Amino acid sequence: MLLSAEHITKTYGTRSVLDDVSLYLEPGQKLGIIGVNGTGKSTLLRILAGAEEPDSGSVSRDPNVRLDYLPQLPDFDPANTVLEQVFAGLSDEARAVAEYEAKAILTRLGVPQFDQPVGQLSGGQRKRVALCAALVSGCDVLILDEPTNHLDSDMVAWLEDYLRTFKGALVMVTHDRYFLERVTDRLVEVEGGRLFFYEGNYDKYLERKAQREEMAQASERKRQSILRRELQWVTQGPTARGTKSRERLERYEALKEQKGPEERASMELTALSARLGKKTISLKGVSKQFGNRTVLRDFSLELLRDDRIGVVGVTGSGKSTLLNLIAGRLAPDSGIIEVGETVRIGYFCQETPILDPSQRVIDYVKDIGDSIQTREGKVTASQLLEQFLFPKEEQWAPIGRLSGGEKRRLFLLAVLAAAPNVLLLDEPTNDLDIQTLTILEDYLETFPGAVIAVSHDRYFLDKTANRLLEVGPEGVVTEYVGNYTDYLAAQKEQERTREKARKTAPEKKEERPSGPKKLRFSYKEQREYETIDGDIAALEEELAAIKAQQEARASDYVALRELQAQQEALEAALEEKMDRWVYLNDLAERIAGQ
Repeated sequence: MLLSAEHITKTYGTRSVLDDVSLYLEPGQKLGIIGVNGTGKSTLLRILAGAEEPDSGSVSRDPNVRLDYLPQLPDFDPANTVLEQVFAGLSDEARAVAEYEAKAILTRLGVPQFDQPVGQLSGGQRKRVALCAALVSGCDVLILDEPTNHLDSDMVAWLEDYLRTFKGALVMVTHDRYFLERVTDRLVEVEGGRLFFYEGNYDKYLERKAQREEMAQASERKRQSILRRELQWVTQGPTARGTKSRERLERYEALKEQKGPEERASMELTALSARLGKKTISLKGVSKQFGNRTVLRDFSLELLRDDRIGVVGVTGSGKSTLLNLIAGRLAPDSGIIEVGETVRIGYFCQETPILDPSQRVIDYVKDIGDSIQTREGKVTASQLLEQFLFPKEEQWAPIGRLSGGEKRRLFLLAVLAAAPNVLLLDEPTNDLDIQTLTILEDYLETFPGAVIAVSHDRYFLDKTANRLLEVGPEGVVTEYVGNYTDYLAAQKEQERTREKARKTAPEKKEERPSGPKKLRFSYKEQREYETIDGDIAALEEELAAIKAQQEARASDYVALRELQAQQEALEAALEEKMDRWVYLNDLAERIAGQ
């Protein structure tokens, strides 16, 4: 047994999030923790990691077990460089062993500037640095809270492979359903202060949870049937009742006191939207640059009234920039963006806006309106909150008491309740629990307007998108018909076609003169050999200029992200030039020695 938590209870104020629960972790086990936001998932992780003490109960682990914990919001020393932060707490010997792996992982996660101060990084970059630190720590138990947040699809796929082959045990909270399906072998659902365990991955969880709920409902139906029969017996005439056994009366009272399965709240929200006319949003030849980097080049789009568009691309490629252009938060450098008169945009942006922690939850909704008009009639602010999984007793609590995921859900409520007819969703799956995501997906199926969603969640894109836009290098946008799985299939087919073309291309044969052939430069190689030193010097100067701009704009997150992408491209070009320089100089030496 690597780790055991027994009879854990944790209460915040009058709210009990964990009530006498126990959990045991075996070697090599991959454990996923799921549940509605605010039910205590992150609390459970902090208790398991020793970052928080339970009110009662105990956590113990083998003294030889090394444990590392990735919190949802990691703490950093802003003065540390990226590598110093990764190696914080490791011995010099461990650092030497882990340095190569750390640099490889940081590069894979889009943080290649190893000497950059952590204080200059974005929130997503800092989370990825903390993830790297956990992965290279050489631990036996990894405890990860939302490890896929702020990762693009390629990074998530890489992390899946990494954790599948990880030899230690894993405990993680994640709402990425494909990730749960492919990595975990056991799931724990936190609900009503209790833990429910399911052997297998996410598909097995869905199947067995349905079976458990059906059994619970069947048991409740049987209890109610017995109660009706016993009630009839108990309420018979006084004479007859006086002869009844005390034991049977006591059994009846005990049966009556039992609690049935809790009725789970549901967010079955009728789609709210204003009327959308024929003209929606049109982009014609739109381009956008930041500094010398083009993030969108000559892009055109006619948004249809029932469109479901997913936007994908590597981190920093310009996906959020595209949404900001459509929303009118940014102006294009060239091209035209036309918005129809009836268009009402709802923008669920990546960062939850700062909410007044002292404002009550219900008052936040009432600021939108005391009641919301739907096709079925008016819904009060309180009813709307209940549909969004906020029970009446929680509606009068200050927003400051909500978890990060609950604040995210409240912000989503505000966006939808404003009745938009065009929805822009930027990473909507970040910090939303699976139940909320499932019902948001169902909501989008009946939403009578257009949806454009930037997302790294492959499950979400498979369920909602009917076409995808890939924002690629130099701002070139490529369109694919279908959902995310169709997009992957199209990419694989393109790669197969390219590979086939490479294999079947006829080899150019040069006529060989009789006698031994002397080595010599081709015309192109000769020109390249003469100019390559200058090319390398120019690239190095550009890199130095980019780094100077980063230092000068250390507090400008948007500019830093764009500058980082420019630096990555320049470093890749410089590395290619250096490899070419080695080849050309070696060839020159062999030519001279003939």
